[in-house]
Amino acid sequence: MNGGGDAQNGPAKQLTAESLPVFNEGVYLILSRWSALQLAIEEEWAGRRSRQLADHLASDIFSWFTQPKAEPLYIDDLENVLDEGMLSLNCEIDDGSVEEVAEKLMIMHEECLEGDYSSVEKLRRAGPAAGTQQHIRQASNDDNDDSSEDGSDDEGDMMPGSRSNMAVDSPVPQPKASSENMPNESQMEDDGWTVVSSNRNKGRRN
Repeated sequence: MNGGGDAQNGPAKQLTAESLPVFNEGVYLILSRWSALQLAIEEEWAGRRSRQLADHLASDIFSWFTQPKAEPLYIDDLENVLDEGMLSLNCEIDDGSVEEVAEKLMIMHEECLEGDYSSVEKLRRAGPAAGTQQHIRQASNDDNDDSSEDGSDDEGDMMPGSRSNMAVDSPVPQPKASSENMPNESQMEDDGWTVVSSNRNKGRRN
């Protein structure tokens, strides 16, 4: 079944032997600048396997783009891959960054298909992402790491009165994240990304 939303036209094109390693590097660079993912890794929200699960997500993304397909690549399907990967890390995201990351990956893939590696080169020069405020939370899970239970690690990042809601580099305590008080604009201005509205609920094919 095909996902809705934006897609690359026609059957999925294949990257050349030259562009494959460059694109793979670009995938890891984009994920390394995704603050929500990096927080889940650092806080070990999925336990000691958090780093391994993050690497597995990168591998899934690369495979999704590179495995031969007779159908176009739909951005909504990529967003589902990202969502599932983050849920495997016990991380729920409501800040629009899933859509941002998906769009950057799609653009980079299109460029690599044309032998244009400017996006990857820009990421190489950019270095590590600066800390940005985000609305994310650790998903409820019986296997939560001890650090999320007793708050022994980085208690200063834990919002008062909540069990697992967290914000990155927040200057003041943040209200509990919910779909009602999510900001409409991207809060990842430091990286120059813009929020892309998800089309997952629009134009789905049967």
